[in-house]
Amino acid sequence: MPLYMDIHTVDSDDFSAEDVVKAHMEDLAIQDKFGVKQLKYWVNEQAKTIFCLMEGPDKDACNQVHLQSHGNTACNIIEVADNEYNLFMGQGTNINDLATTDSGDLDPGYRTVLLTNIINFSQQNNDSLKMMKQLVNDHNGVIVREPNYQTMATFMYANDAISCATSIKTVLDAESDKLEYNLAVVSGKPVDEEGKSFFEETKLKVNGLCALGLNKKLYLDKETIALSEKELSDQKEKQSNFTILGSDDFVFTTNLSKIVNENFTRSDFTTEDLFTTLGFSKSQASRKIKALTGMAPNQLIQEARLLGALSSMLQSNKTIAEIGYESGFNSPTYFTRVFKKRFGISPTEFSKQLA
Repeated sequence: MPLYMDIHTVDSDDFSAEDVVKAHMEDLAIQDKFGVKQLKYWVNEQAKTIFCLMEGPDKDACNQVHLQSHGNTACNIIEVADNEYNLFMGQGTNINDLATTDSGDLDPGYRTVLLTNIINFSQQNNDSLKMMKQLVNDHNGVIVREPNYQTMATFMYANDAISCATSIKTVLDAESDKLEYNLAVVSGKPVDEEGKSFFEETKLKVNGLCALGLNKKLYLDKETIALSEKELSDQKEKQSNFTILGSDDFVFTTNLSKIVNENFTRSDFTTEDLFTTLGFSKSQASRKIKALTGMAPNQLIQEARLLGALSSMLQSNKTIAEIGYESGFNSPTYFTRVFKKRFGISPTEFSKQLA
C-alpha cells in the first residue's frame, strides 16, 4: 500500500505528548476498518505539531481514521516514497510508534538540510566530493541526492549540520583557489501545512539560496539556530561564518531567486527589470541583494547566467555558442570573455575537462 505522512497543528495551551499517545491508541483501535496501518508518529510539544506516518489505500481513508477515532483530522497529508522517507527520517528510534532520538528524547520530526554547490575549475583532480561525503558521515548526516555538482544531506540535529557546513568550508578553502562553491543550511518540517511533497518548503529554501551564485558563502536560517540552542550546544562561533536569514529574508530571497532564474536567459533582462519585478526601489533592492549575496544586482544576473551555462555544460552536449546564447549572453565571444574572467578558464577548456 502507499505510504502517507500528515501534519496536525494543535491550538491548545494544554497540548502534551501524553494527549497524542492517547489519540494514537484510539487510531489503532479502528484503523483496520479503513484498511490503514499507523506506523510511527512525531510530537513537537513546543511547536504544537504532530506528524503521522501510515500505510493506507488513499488519503481519505487515512483521514477518516483520525476523524472517527478522536476528530483531530490532519491539516495536510501527502504521499511519501519509501526511499525518501528512509533517507530523511530514518534516524532515531521509537517507543510504541512514538518517535524518539537515540538518547530517548522526543523526536520533533524536524530535520536540517544542507545543500552544497561545488565546481572544480582546475584540471587537477580533487577529492572534494569524497571528502564531503566523509564529513557528512562524520557529522551523523545522510546524503539524500547528488545531481551534477550539487549534494544534499539531511541531519537529525541542527548542531551537526552547522558543524558539517563549517568543516566543509574549511576544507574547500584550503583545497584549491579553483574551487567555487556555496552552501545553505535550513531546517523544516517533513510535511508543511500546504504543499504536495516531502520537505517541500525546506528544499525550496535551500535551492533558492544556492541558486544565487557560486559566491563562497554559507547561508543559515534562524530556525536552525533555534533548534541548535535547544540542543544545548554553543555554536555561536561557528554561526559567525554564515549569512543568517529570518522569515522576511526568505520571502525576499525566494522571490529574488525565482525572478532571476526565470529571466536570466533573456539577454535584454536588466537590473531595472529586476527592481520593478521585485517591487523595490533601486537603493532598497541593491542594499538587500548586496547584504544577502555580496554581489551587486548586475553581478547577480550575470552570475545566474553563468550558473545556467555551467548547468548546461554539465548536462548536455551543446556547443559553447548554443550554451552562451541560451544563457542570456549576446554573443559567444562575450560569453567566453565573461566566463574566463569569472572562473579563470575558458568555457571550451572547461568542457574538455568534463569529457
